[in-house]
Amino acid sequence: MQFSELKISSEILKAISDKGYSMPTPIQEQAIPVILDNKDILGCAQTGTGKTAAFAIPIIHNVSQRERNKHIKALIVTPTRELAIQIEESFETYGKYSKIRCTSIFGGVSQVPQIKKLKGGIDVLIATPGRLLDLYAQGFLNLSYLDFFVLDEADRMLDMGFINDVKRILKIIPQKRQSLFFSATMSPEIVKLSEQILNHPAKVSVTPVSSTVEIIDQYLYFVEKNDKNALLKELISRSAEDSTLVFTRTKHGADKIVKFLSRCNIKAEAIHGNKAQNARQKALNNFKSRTTKVLVATDIASRGIDISDLECVINYDIPNIPETYVHRIGRTGRAGQSGVALSFCDKEEKPYIKSIEKLISKKIPVAYL
Repeated sequence: MQFSELKISSEILKAISDKGYSMPTPIQEQAIPVILDNKDILGCAQTGTGKTAAFAIPIIHNVSQRERNKHIKALIVTPTRELAIQIEESFETYGKYSKIRCTSIFGGVSQVPQIKKLKGGIDVLIATPGRLLDLYAQGFLNLSYLDFFVLDEADRMLDMGFINDVKRILKIIPQKRQSLFFSATMSPEIVKLSEQILNHPAKVSVTPVSSTVEIIDQYLYFVEKNDKNALLKELISRSAEDSTLVFTRTKHGADKIVKFLSRCNIKAEAIHGNKAQNARQKALNNFKSRTTKVLVATDIASRGIDISDLECVINYDIPNIPETYVHRIGRTGRAGQSGVALSFCDKEEKPYIKSIEKLISKKIPVAYL
């Protein structure tokens, strides 16, 4: 199927063509016609499947067909600042010829510029739960004209403790609306939450969480904990031209790795919850532009950070939640490109590897220097 076969406006088709796309991904092919038909959706899809465009494109189409005023027509709620910024960029990309007005609001930065944009009138609002509820309580948000509500990364939302905020949001938006619910996993808790949000939804599902992207080459290094730094330096030095995203379990661990790499004359920056939003965004931009060779992150960056042409992901620490491994390595091998995922496993982490291999139904090949 071609995008031109979908019932979307010529303005959106032009924006899609500018990006060099002609064929929708499976989640886009399934979801776009359903959303255009004004039906609710329960979607199971990992990041990297084209999920954001799957809801952004039909929302842009539908909003652009309606009367334009200062009222917010669509609300997308997402768990992290980085995801909010990324979703806003997608709406701007696909809505540039439709003249869609969108903005994102999130904590960690001054609310003044965000309020100024809201007062100017917008069609689409992308928000993290805390800042959304804060600005609503201050009287800066009118959500009574909402037509579309999207809850993105619902499982991540629950993991981060946002369930009560989500329930509060449901009480301040219109009952009559089109709702879109996306999650990478479908636990009983997620299904229960979806039932509170959706009305007779169509179900779309692609790439279950246990199915890691086949194009990613995965390797496992067994290494003593004290030798991980030396192994990291050696592997990064061997691939001098590659961008590398390194995951660590703690914020302190991320900062220590950056200091170590800097002493080795390897340009590295860290991104985690203790960093100010401006510093986090600057580090991401430097990494995307390849000014920085290595980005060291905690799991705040394991979902939703869309870094094109990322060659390698390294699990410096093995995650104790198997699904987290899948989301981490999914930062590479995006949009049909190849990628490599390397994991450093010390003796205490061996049980975590067993759980991961059980989830993905395959043995990760052991590599040696």
